[in-house]
Amino acid sequence: MTEPLTDLNRFSINQMTVKQLTLPELVSACVELGVPGVGLWREPVQQYGVEAAAKLVRDAGLTVTTLCRGGFFTAIDPGERAAALADNRAAIDEAVTLGTDTLVLVSGGLPAGSKDLHGARERIADALAVLGPYAAEQGVRLAIEPLHPMFASDRCVVSTLAQALDIAERFPAEQVGVTVDTYHIWWDDQAPAQIARAGAAGRIHTFQLADWTTPLPEGVLNGRGQIGDGAIDMREWRGYVEAAGYTGPIEVELFNDGLWARDGKEVLAETAERFMRYA
Repeated sequence: MTEPLTDLNRFSINQMTVKQLTLPELVSACVELGVPGVGLWREPVQQYGVEAAAKLVRDAGLTVTTLCRGGFFTAIDPGERAAALADNRAAIDEAVTLGTDTLVLVSGGLPAGSKDLHGARERIADALAVLGPYAAEQGVRLAIEPLHPMFASDRCVVSTLAQALDIAERFPAEQVGVTVDTYHIWWDDQAPAQIARAGAAGRIHTFQLADWTTPLPEGVLNGRGQIGDGAIDMREWRGYVEAAGYTGPIEVELFNDGLWARDGKEVLAETAERFMRYA
């Protein structure tokens, strides 16, 4: 049985969970509440300024656990593929500036008019063959995130940890691994074995929590529930990753319109409390 956590030492708040907070507000709230880590997103960081964001977080003593997101590798058009590679190189450079060693990848959905899942997944591997060595040279690991199958057509053709690992294992672990996110894999009875597989090879690059609550909202994407509100046993999943050797940060990443409508500092405090109670 996995023992409860006794402190916030491994807790990281993903920026999207409290996207209503500006970056300075987020950093200030983390310091005040004793939250040690943040997972950052490229768009708000770019708006603030990458160098300025890096200094702000560093001066506050916070750890940047991940940067989201790279990916979207499935285009067929050569120009679009070249643009995706350039954008991902920029994302790797931003990760270096921010001081994180993990870039989370959302691989991309089916191109318009295509029904070729196999071909789309092969184009992901083709892109990683180019980006993996570049990332490793910069000290950054690429973490393929499988998304729930409901996102396969438009967002991510990698739907299971097995599929993610089949791609990642073509490359050294220091180049490519996986993101384990409870929201996307909790339904998969093969996921615990795949976590063990990933851990044995040193490929669990980040671990994220979000709950599954129903009914899902219109549009689905913003349906991640506050941990403890839904169907997922968070502590059970923490037990799987720890048994596989993962002892790193645990991010809570929630896309939820109801949470975004509330006071961000209040949501952060609630999330930290839920982390201690359920993770």
